[in-house]
Amino acid sequence: MPERETRAGSGRQDGVTAAPGGLLDVLRVAALVLGSDGRIALWSPEAESLFGFSAAEALGQDAGALLVAPENRARARDLFRGVRTGARWAGVFPVRHKDGSTRRVEFRTMQLRDADGDVLALGLGTDAETVRNVERDLALSHILVSQSPVGIAVFDTELRWLRVNPSLERLNGVPEEAVLGRRVGEVLPALDVHAIESRMRHVLRTGEPLLDQQTVGHTEADTEEHAFSESYHRIEDPNGRVLGLAVSVLDVSERQRAAAQVARARERLAVIADAGVRIGTTLDLRRTARELADVAVPQLADLAAVDALAAVVNPGGSAAPRADGSLDFWALALKASHPTDAVEAADPVGRPALYSPSRMVTQCVREARPILRAHVDDTVIRRIARDDAAAETLRRAGVHSYLAVPLTARGEVLGTLSLCRTVNPCPFDDQDVTLAVELAARAAISIDNARLYGRERDIALTLQRSLLSQAPPHHGGMEVASRYRPAVSEVGGDWFDVLPLKDGKVGLVVGDVMGKGVHAAAIMGQLRTATRALARLDLPPAELLHHLDGLTASLGDSDTLATCLYVVCDPRNGRCALSRAGHLPPVLVDPDGKAELLDVAGGVPLGVGGVPFTVGEHELAEGALLALFTDGLVESHTMSVDVGLRNLLRVLDDARLPLEDTCDLLLAALNPEADDDVALLLARRADGRRQG
Repeated sequence: MPERETRAGSGRQDGVTAAPGGLLDVLRVAALVLGSDGRIALWSPEAESLFGFSAAEALGQDAGALLVAPENRARARDLFRGVRTGARWAGVFPVRHKDGSTRRVEFRTMQLRDADGDVLALGLGTDAETVRNVERDLALSHILVSQSPVGIAVFDTELRWLRVNPSLERLNGVPEEAVLGRRVGEVLPALDVHAIESRMRHVLRTGEPLLDQQTVGHTEADTEEHAFSESYHRIEDPNGRVLGLAVSVLDVSERQRAAAQVARARERLAVIADAGVRIGTTLDLRRTARELADVAVPQLADLAAVDALAAVVNPGGSAAPRADGSLDFWALALKASHPTDAVEAADPVGRPALYSPSRMVTQCVREARPILRAHVDDTVIRRIARDDAAAETLRRAGVHSYLAVPLTARGEVLGTLSLCRTVNPCPFDDQDVTLAVELAARAAISIDNARLYGRERDIALTLQRSLLSQAPPHHGGMEVASRYRPAVSEVGGDWFDVLPLKDGKVGLVVGDVMGKGVHAAAIMGQLRTATRALARLDLPPAELLHHLDGLTASLGDSDTLATCLYVVCDPRNGRCALSRAGHLPPVLVDPDGKAELLDVAGGVPLGVGGVPFTVGEHELAEGALLALFTDGLVESHTMSVDVGLRNLLRVLDDARLPLEDTCDLLLAALNPEADDDVALLLARRADGRRQG
């Protein structure tokens, strides 16, 4: 069988039939042999490619005459004589090509002897420029590998080390001679050897490089864990034969730490931004505390508790420590990131608690500064918990790090934010303290605002209630019932009144000062007083509103406005006269139970000025009911006034209940948690057939 060239992929790698390298193919080394007379005796195919002459043209020819220019022949003869006497010569010699050009050829020459003892001369030559290019490439490769700050390794196809540059020696902590011929796991078992060798096999199999692959572990150079970035490339010769692979390695631990710090900074900014949206959405102290706990968990802690001084929750109390240094608190909020027994160790939410002077929370308030215990031991846990049983619960729950931050607003400590870590393995650090202080400061301002608002609301509500009418259930020939319910969030300026008038008539008033708080309540009181004084003059409803209009413009700010409905009823004949100043119309329920809105001109609010008010007259039959109310009864952020009025008519339609029960029914059915004040006044003309 004819011989076939054995190349890469033949499967046998025994050193005899192994695939040839590609460097000789690049150099294309030509071989020629000269006899003792200087004539060409042997001529290789590479010589034909290099010099241009075929074997037929070259064999038997005088080498000097064929290949050397006349001016170089003397030098060529000297070199030939030297080789025949046994000298070796290596160098570049100009050779004439068949096309007439001169080629620079690098030679290696030596003496040969044949079987007869004749001396021959062997010349091996290749293009000198090709040799220089290969030398430059090799030199450059050597410099890049040996001087590179990047760790570089070369592996064979069996994943054994062939080369390690100095940078990788330093990263590995192992000299090159100790790794050559061995695999990664034999030298550096603390790395993720399985992942590394899987990547190597993938690159050897596919030829696709893998870049910036992450490995975490440690080498012999340092027992501390490092992060490494590795890139894998397959090495091939010019013919595509796979020689092995190169791996470049960078220690990116600092980069990873910097990236982690940037990520944490972004997370902290996100938490702060989240806190700006979620904390302080209402002026409710307890809800603000819950919002603070919700933001802190799980972004900052696994367990968060918010406690306020008792004097903050119940104004009028003392915030000073007791004689033994203990402090009175209220537990306002508690949040855990996961089900844990640790919540059982916390002080019950919504209940007062006395914190001893040795507790961390008490120290935090007393010193008005954060208390950080990055690593918690038994002594610290006992100072966190209220008693030994609670301390044992916290210990079993895995509390390992603790942070308490004061809730400080306007220079006053209002309470504390207490944070624990159980699942998160990292202890609290200074950056966590900074973030917790920021969250606590935002929440403290909201809590203080809620406290101040609560005081103002209590004042306004007290003033409001003191100014409202305390009308008897029977007023002449009219039976009346009333309700006032302050808004959940903020007290307004709603009011009602029942006024005795001349000749047994009765005045019914409902009004609403636009605005909230003490200011609105004070203006309401002035308008109520003025209404009572004007009513004693027995003025018609439109004229009374005209005088109130002029008075309102002089009360409070120049833009003070109020709505009002004034009704004068004569129980003797059932006649009613009424006027509206921008207020909702009353509802009339006839004796048969049919409810309807009375058609009365709306007018403009008090304080607008310059617009006359009109009077409407209606008949009030015996047993008929009038319902006067403010818009808080029929309007909210989830219910338009039109829908509310329809619901009001539906509830009153055929409602044959006592007036007190009817008031309760309306409040429960229409707007049980009103976000505005509600004033409601019901008046029924008495008759002899029914009793209120």
